[in-house]
This record gives sequence, structure tokens and C-alpha cells, in this order.
Amino acid sequence: MSKKVKNQGVDENVKAQAKEQSQQENQASADTMAEGANVESDTMAEGDNMPSADEQVALWQDKYLRLQAEFDNYRKRTLREKMELVESGGKDVLLSVLTVLDDMYRAVDASEKSDDINALREGERLVLHKFEDILSQKHVTPIEALGVEFNPDYHEAVARFAAGEDKQGKVIDVIQRGFMLGDKVLRYAKVVVGE
Repeated sequence: MSKKVKNQGVDENVKAQAKEQSQQENQASADTMAEGANVESDTMAEGDNMPSADEQVALWQDKYLRLQAEFDNYRKRTLREKMELVESGGKDVLLSVLTVLDDMYRAVDASEKSDDINALREGERLVLHKFEDILSQKHVTPIEALGVEFNPDYHEAVARFAAGEDKQGKVIDVIQRGFMLGDKVLRYAKVVVGE
């Protein structure tokens, strides 16, 4: 029996050592797994900061679509503002011209009631000056033509007429006055040019 007890004690020691070694190996394995998990979580955390290629493509497509929509809205808004500006600009000019029209009506009424030709002519001149003032306020100025050198940028020759050598190439008569709007020709002056 002593041999049996001795063997049993050795077996228990071996089992205890094996169990202790197994626990140490399990602990080491758990530590290794914990470190691996930490590394994976760090890698995943870094991966979370960097979107995948598909996510980046979707992000850029979204930005592109938003930018395109924003530009389209800008284009529509500026077009609408230009249309409103043209309409309101025309309204301003028409309101100014209506005051001259009122004066013309008064001049016609006065001519029917009066026989004083000089007073009527003076009234016509006043209305004409008022109209010219309104045009100059709107930056419309007449093109000087009579007696100046013919310039196709401002004049339109409707006829040529034989004139003296001193009037050759110059405007000798104005058929229709021309006007500038700022720096641009609004209407060319129709003129007769001397040959």
C-alpha cells in the first residue's frame, strides 16, 4: 500500500504542477489575447478615422451634388435679378418721360387757346430742354456729326454728295441725329458725306 500511496502522492503532485502550469499558460494566453484585442481596437479606432474608398467616393459625390445645386441656384438668382433690374430700369426711364409727355399735352392745350406764336415756341423749347435734361440724366448724349470728319463708328452714311474740296470726307448734312448711351452707340447718326 505504501507504494500505492507513494504513487498517488506523486500523481497528485504531477497533477498539481500540470494544473499550475496550465493556469500559467492560460494566464499568458489571456494576456496575449488582451494585448491583441487592444491592438485590434487601436487599429479599428484608427480605421474609424479613415473612411473606406466607397465612403470617400460617396462623400465627394455628395459635395459635388451640393456644389452643383448651389451654383444652379446662384445662376437662377442672378438671372432673376438681371431681369428685375432691366424691368425696373425701364420703369424709371418711362416715369421720367411721362413728365415730358404731360408737358406736351399742356403745350397742345395752350396752342389751341392762344394765338401768341412766340409764347408757343418758347413753350416748345422749354419742353425740348426738359426732355434733353432727362436724357442726359440717363447718360444719353447726342453724337456730334455736322461738320466733323466721317467716322463709321458713330455715323451711318446714307448718301454722298459732291461738295468742295474743303468738305471732302466730312459730314455735310444730318438726316437723323445719333445718340450714345454712356460709352456705347445707342443709335448711329444718319448723315450725308461730302465727296
